Amino acid sequence: NAPGAGLRGSDGTALLSGPPSSCGNGCVSFSRDGTLFGWCNGLNVSVVKSSDGSVVSTLDLPKTSLLDFSPLNNVLATWQPYSKPKDSVQGEANLQLWDLWSGQLIKALYQKKVDSWCPSWSEDEKLSVRSVNNELHFYENNDFNVIANKLHMQKVSDFALSPGGQPNKVAVYVPGSKGAPSFVRLYQYPVLGGPTAALANKSFFKADRVSMQWNKKASAVLVTASTEVDKSGASYYGEQTLHFLSASGETALVQLQKTGPIYDVVWSPNSSEFCVVYGFMPAKATVYSLKCDPLFDFGTGPRNAAYYSPQGHILVLAGFGNLRGQMEVWDAKKYKQVSKPQAPDATHFSWCPDGEHVVTATCSPRLRVSNGYKIWHYTGSVLLKQDAAAGSELWEVRWQPFPEGSFPERAIKYQAAPSDLGTTEATPTQAYRPPAMRHLPATPSSKLHEEELPQNLRPGEKRISKAALKNQQKRENKKAAKQEAKPEPEPPSDSALSISQSKLSSGDPETDRKIKNVKKKLKAIEELKDQQASGKVLQKNQLEKLQKEDQLLKELEELQIC
Repeated sequence: NAPGAGLRGSDGTALLSGPPSSCGNGCVSFSRDGTLFGWCNGLNVSVVKSSDGSVVSTLDLPKTSLLDFSPLNNVLATWQPYSKPKDSVQGEANLQLWDLWSGQLIKALYQKKVDSWCPSWSEDEKLSVRSVNNELHFYENNDFNVIANKLHMQKVSDFALSPGGQPNKVAVYVPGSKGAPSFVRLYQYPVLGGPTAALANKSFFKADRVSMQWNKKASAVLVTASTEVDKSGASYYGEQTLHFLSASGETALVQLQKTGPIYDVVWSPNSSEFCVVYGFMPAKATVYSLKCDPLFDFGTGPRNAAYYSPQGHILVLAGFGNLRGQMEVWDAKKYKQVSKPQAPDATHFSWCPDGEHVVTATCSPRLRVSNGYKIWHYTGSVLLKQDAAAGSELWEVRWQPFPEGSFPERAIKYQAAPSDLGTTEATPTQAYRPPAMRHLPATPSSKLHEEELPQNLRPGEKRISKAALKNQQKRENKKAAKQEAKPEPEPPSDSALSISQSKLSSGDPETDRKIKNVKKKLKAIEELKDQQASGKVLQKNQLEKLQKEDQLLKELEELQIC
C-alpha cells in the first residue's frame, strides 16, 4: 500500500489516497496503524476507515476540539474546553472515553488543562495512565472505573510512559522548590513505592520545565531541562541542559561542545544513539552514544531541527522557522551527505513511513501567505507541489501511519530521483562586493562566524584539531576566491580554435604521457577533497596525496611550457 495523507485547512478536511470528503474545519487524527481516520468539525465527531471511507462511528459532540485513538483502536478519546455555568458548583466532565466500535461512553473525566489531556496507553492497552492533581493514576485493561494504582509525590508536574509492551516503565518529573533541586525518576510498574523503587534518579537545578523522551526500546530517557530566563543574559531563549537516564540506573549530564540553546533532541530508531542540535547560530549538530560520548560532529550550519527516517538509515538536519529552510540529508550509518535541498518558509516537516519521501508545508497560522505543501524524495527532487487556493489557508498536513515493518529499509541513493519539478539544491552564495570594487581581484571573504566542518569522533578515528579545521576552511575560502576572480573567457575565434587544437599535443609522446599522468593525479586529489568536505575521514596515504597538489600543479605548468 502507498501511504496516504490527511489535510486540514480553511476549505475543510480531506483524506488523500482515499475517498474525497468534506469534513469541516476541526481537528484530524489517524489511528496508530493508519487504518482509521477521525475528525471533529463543530457539529460532530466522525471516524471512517482510511481504505474506503466507510463510516465506523459518528458522535454528536459539537464542542469537541481534540480527539485521539488508543493504540489498538478500542478507545476513542475526545476533549472539549472545560466550562462551568455560573449557577453550578462543578462543570461538566470534558474528557470522554468511548468504545470506538459500539459508540458507548466508557467514562467521563475532568481534565481542565489541555496539556497532556489524553491518557497515555501502553502498546498492548493493558496499562493507561493520566495525571490528576499532582499524582499519577494508573488503569488496567481499559477499566477506567477503577484506579489500579497511584504514584503520589510532592508535586508530579509531568510524566512519560515508556513505548512498547510490558514491563511498562514511567518517567516522572518533580520541579524543585525552596532551594531543593528538580528531579526525574524512572519506575517500573507496578513497583511505585518505597525508597528503592526507582530504577534511576537524576536531580538538577535550573529547570522551569522539562521534555522527556524514551528511546524505542524503553532502555533510556533523555531529559531536556529549560529555564524561562537565562540569568547570565547570554540567551533570549533561556537556558537548557540535557540529561541522560538509563533504566539500568546510570545517569549523566550530556556534555555539549558549544554554548547556547538546545534546539532539538531526537533518538535514532535503533535506540543506541541520539542527535542533538544546539549552540548559538550557526548551530552544531552531534550524534552521541548511549554512554553520552560524541560519535559524529556535523560541524556548524543554519539548523534548528533533526529528523531520523522511520528506519533510522537517514538523518535530516534542517533550519526552519526564522531560518532559510535549508535541509542537509545524511546517510546516518556512513555519515555521508546525500543532498542539500532548500524549502523556504516551511513550517512543517515529516517523514513518510516508507523512509523514502518527506513532506514540507507552509501552514497557517504561523504563515498566512504562500500556504501549500511539497512532497520530496530524500535525494532532493520535488515530486509534488500543491499550493493552497487563492484566499484559502492550509492548517495541517499528516502522513497516514502504517504498522511497524510495513516498509523495510532500502539502500541509500546519492543520485537525485527523476522529477518533472527538478531539485532545489541550495546554490553557494557569495559575499556582497560594492560596485567600485568588483573589477578588483577577490580576496577571501571574512565571515562573522568561522564555520566548523564535519568530523568523525568515534574511538580510533583520527580527530582533527580546531586549528587544523580552521586552516582547512581558510584554504577552501582562498580557493573559492581564486575561482571567483577568474575573468570570464571570451568566445574563441576560428583561428584561435585551430591554434588551441594544435597545442593539445606537445609533439613529444613522452611529455604528453607525463601531462596525462599528472592530470589524472590532480583529478584524484579533487575527488578526495570533495569526500573530505562531505564529512568522510581520509586515510593517512590519502592526506599525503592532498599535500602534493601544489607540487603537481607546478610540474604540470613546467611540462606545458615545454
